Amino acid sequence: MKFTFASKTVLVVLLAAAVCVSAADKPSVTVKGYVLDSACAFTKGLQKPISKECATSCANAGSQLVILADDGTIYWPIAETTPSSGQNPKLLPFAGDKVTASGKIYNRGGSKAIVIEKIEAQATQK
Repeated sequence: MKFTFASKTVLVVLLAAAVCVSAADKPSVTVKGYVLDSACAFTKGLQKPISKECATSCANAGSQLVILADDGTIYWPIAETTPSSGQNPKLLPFAGDKVTASGKIYNRGGSKAIVIEKIEAQATQK
């Protein structure tokens, strides 16, 4: 009986270690695009925000901010912690702006999410 309990304990520890290692091994990826509210990204088919004020207003009203990449991919910002937390405070200073964000990318069911490690505004082009 002790052998069975010990075997199960070792198996659980190894499984937990494998899960932690696989999450830690995700490479950091760089994404370039606009920060805008999720509703406009989907319902209006925008290529970029209408204005900084519009994106900020929607975010302040509760709409989640996303990054609309140059290739049209929408990245949902997420936290890697449990319990999780909203990412609007991290993105709000960049609402309506073109940014470069780097972090871990997660894919599930056609959706893409990013755990933002670094984000900065892109220089405006004239």
